[in-house]
Amino acid sequence: QMPGTARHDREMAIQAKRNLSKTTDPVERLRLQCLARGSAGIKGLGRVFRIMDDDNSRTLDFKEFVKGLNDYAMMIDKEEAQEIFRIFDKDGSGTIDFDEFLITLRPPMSNARKEIIMQAFRKLDKTGDGVITIEDLRGVYNAKHHPKYQNGDWTEDQVFRAFLDNFDSPYDKDGKVTTEEFMNYYAGVSASIDTDVYFIIMMKNAWKL
Repeated sequence: QMPGTARHDREMAIQAKRNLSKTTDPVERLRLQCLARGSAGIKGLGRVFRIMDDDNSRTLDFKEFVKGLNDYAMMIDKEEAQEIFRIFDKDGSGTIDFDEFLITLRPPMSNARKEIIMQAFRKLDKTGDGVITIEDLRGVYNAKHHPKYQNGDWTEDQVFRAFLDNFDSPYDKDGKVTTEEFMNYYAGVSASIDTDVYFIIMMKNAWKL
């Protein structure tokens, strides 16, 4: 059985919704709104920004920023959006770098957590090229135990693909998982787990590390 990340994902989303009512920090509120959509929520927002970045500058001005938030159905008023924008527009240039924005939006994690996430990634990345693919999973997992494989609904490749899709942005499933995507996903899961010790045990059990 592949590591059941869906349960953590649900717990995290519920907790994010709960915490939303308690926090007044605008960046934290935006982070929680993203996480309320699950671990790929922050990545989904990044995807919206990328689509809007017509000139490929990897930056957004305020108008684009607000439009992106609205397109992604974030509940945010103009003052709050301005405040967030100002925090990220450090040099006052009137634009923000959205890679930097997404990294800051990601829930902070201790080095101990990052290290165990990377261990899991390296275990899965059989070929060692920094991307997890179906090929990699073939070397690590036995799909034959999966219930959908057993009842004939899915082929082996479909089992693997469904697994990879967990980590991928909901709108951009390409069957490849990069270090960044894996980290983003687990930053979301990590947000719902209070102690490093518990997070590390959970990861070790899930990935047999």
